[in-house]
Amino acid sequence: MVSTQEVSATINGTTRTAEVEPRTLLVHYLRDALGLTGTHIGCDTSQCGACVVLLNGKTVKSCTVFAVQAEGAEITTIEGLAAMAPQDGGLHPLQEGFWEQHGLQCGFCTPGMIISAYEILQRHPDPSEEEIREGLEGNLCRCTGYHNIVKAVQHAASQSAG
Repeated sequence: MVSTQEVSATINGTTRTAEVEPRTLLVHYLRDALGLTGTHIGCDTSQCGACVVLLNGKTVKSCTVFAVQAEGAEITTIEGLAAMAPQDGGLHPLQEGFWEQHGLQCGFCTPGMIISAYEILQRHPDPSEEEIREGLEGNLCRCTGYHNIVKAVQHAASQSAG
């Protein structure tokens, strides 16, 4: 018999609870138990960053955290970022930046990139190109070459400041 454990966390502002095996990774808790499929599984080795979420305000690769470690935590996924947008129903400035500056192609890395960029802007509201590139080092994109991703983060910074 497989044992399970109840995990309860505040996900995108709403308390959510699900029974999981103790070995369940946070990424699987979010995707499989809660249906939040915006967090992607990319590499299974914590190298790509497609699974990045905010855990208590800090970015983590959710493939490196057990769901039980998130008990009582506050988690923000890409689905919750729009709720932080300045206008109801609108896009968050980062989402808008990726759209306007063509910061995505296939879109697979985009949720992790945007969440990582969110943390960058929390630390550096007007980041330099170097600060953006350094902040995104743990995220891999196989399509864009990063130039437009950096422009997207700069666009979001300018929108947030203005």
